[in-house]
Amino acid sequence: MASFSPFRWPRIPVFSVLLVALLAGVDCIDIFHEWIVTADTSAVYPNTYNQPVISINGMFPGPLINTTTNDVVHVNVFNNMDEPLLFTWNGIQQRLNSWQDGVSGTNCPIEPGKNWTYVFQTKDQIGSFTYFPSLNFHKAAGGFGPIRVNNRNVILVPFPKPEAEFDLLIGDWISDDYRHIRLVLQEERVSHVYPGVILMNGKGPYGSQYSTSYESFTVTKGKTYRFRISNVGTVFSFNFRIQKHQMVLVETEGSYTNQIVLDSLDVHVGQSYSVLVTANQDEADYYMVATPKLFNIDNHDSLVAKGILRYENSVLPVQGSVPDGPDPFDVGFSIDQAKSIRWNMSTGAARPNPQGTFNVTNVTLSQTFILHGSRDVINGVPSYVVNNVSYLTPSTPLKLADYFRNGSGVYQLDAFPVQSSNDIASYGVSVVTGVHKGWLEIVFKNDLSDEMDSWHLDGFGFYVVGFGEGEWTPESRSTYNLYDPVVRSTVQVYPGRWTAVYVFLDNPGMWNLRSQNLMHWFMGQELYVRVHDPDPNPAKERPPPQNVLMCGIFDDAPAPVASAPAPQAGW
Repeated sequence: MASFSPFRWPRIPVFSVLLVALLAGVDCIDIFHEWIVTADTSAVYPNTYNQPVISINGMFPGPLINTTTNDVVHVNVFNNMDEPLLFTWNGIQQRLNSWQDGVSGTNCPIEPGKNWTYVFQTKDQIGSFTYFPSLNFHKAAGGFGPIRVNNRNVILVPFPKPEAEFDLLIGDWISDDYRHIRLVLQEERVSHVYPGVILMNGKGPYGSQYSTSYESFTVTKGKTYRFRISNVGTVFSFNFRIQKHQMVLVETEGSYTNQIVLDSLDVHVGQSYSVLVTANQDEADYYMVATPKLFNIDNHDSLVAKGILRYENSVLPVQGSVPDGPDPFDVGFSIDQAKSIRWNMSTGAARPNPQGTFNVTNVTLSQTFILHGSRDVINGVPSYVVNNVSYLTPSTPLKLADYFRNGSGVYQLDAFPVQSSNDIASYGVSVVTGVHKGWLEIVFKNDLSDEMDSWHLDGFGFYVVGFGEGEWTPESRSTYNLYDPVVRSTVQVYPGRWTAVYVFLDNPGMWNLRSQNLMHWFMGQELYVRVHDPDPNPAKERPPPQNVLMCGIFDDAPAPVASAPAPQAGW
């Protein structure tokens, strides 16, 4: 079937929902995409290595999903690969609707030769996000793309409208068949495969003999541009900078930040930022550069991602060497920068009231999870573990088992240790209770001394309240920033250190809590948080969608009859 361009169509909801929407001044708009997903070497490839690349409608990276707060997005995914497929929407909160989250714990996979339509609402959100395939190590082969959630016109944005916006997806890339890498990790008893190149929007470094193309953006002198920068890689954090240009940080993963001027920006796996760049130099070409953190790039020139910022009317190619960044092993620089990224307390975001209306200065904690991420060997197989448990994916999605059988036969609730580590590493289906409408404190501890990590929670944004070294203790709370911690969905955890976040569990569902490092995730570093509201009112949590897929222990069961609720009105 031929693909077509996304379009927007006004929905006519039932009268009651329409009335609420009108009173709130909200337009509910539908956006439709049709995606043909393939994995082959004939369409696109980022370098001269012959390897399968996952493309969407022939594009790598995939198409932009461009939405506005409260829009309803329909993505009809046709799986033309030879393996089951799912997409997850990194940072989209799926309010009351974890059925659309697109991870193994919430959705049956889309089988080869089949299609399935995701329907989700970007409710009460703005910001920069990404999507990517979530199963079978597929992200290492591509399939990722950008998501923008724009402000509604009635919400003031805390900076002048830029001349244009650019999506810049940067990430490390392993120059090998993802199926071979997967086999090596599973069967050849290794715990790591290192990338060979860093790409910008799926293109190799400028000037490299192995690059089939390079990324460039054209700007006009005197104009200001918004760059939405995301780390779509598998392993490396990177530092990004633009030759002779400064950046003004304005947003990260749905939060407007205090505006700070930066010469370079550290972006960790799974994170997204918006920066403003003013074209205030001579009309020429300038390097855009990203280099890995905690890695010696000597003799690894392909790991220096290079693109070009080109001024309109430029006749001068790039001059000189690429701009220097901070020492890649200077953890102190990175931590100081992370602590300087703070919530703009005075501006509205998705809603007209200021972000600072919601704060954590006087919250009462309901729960604390202390999660140690580390490596171990289980039955001779290298694994990544959380509190010495490596996640074992069941054939039945947790959400199906939870809805129809209260988890029976698929998982045992709260068998996972949330404040201690098991004595012996083992596999487990890790599902823990999150107290509905309670405040949860999560302390991520990276027990690895040689690897960065980053962690993501689906369904929520969390307040990043603290970074520390050594062991975390309750006394460590005295170092927290509770005044203006930034809210985001992915946070870095430095080697041998801890990061603490607060999250308000007001979104019922089955929510994935995972390492964003793809190898860590693939080899077991994840768990699920079950946030349950016993009230069956569908306004509290959506029922299964009409097109829900059944699999595992429900393989032969008919799909349930469920009404498709109208989109929720918001601010």
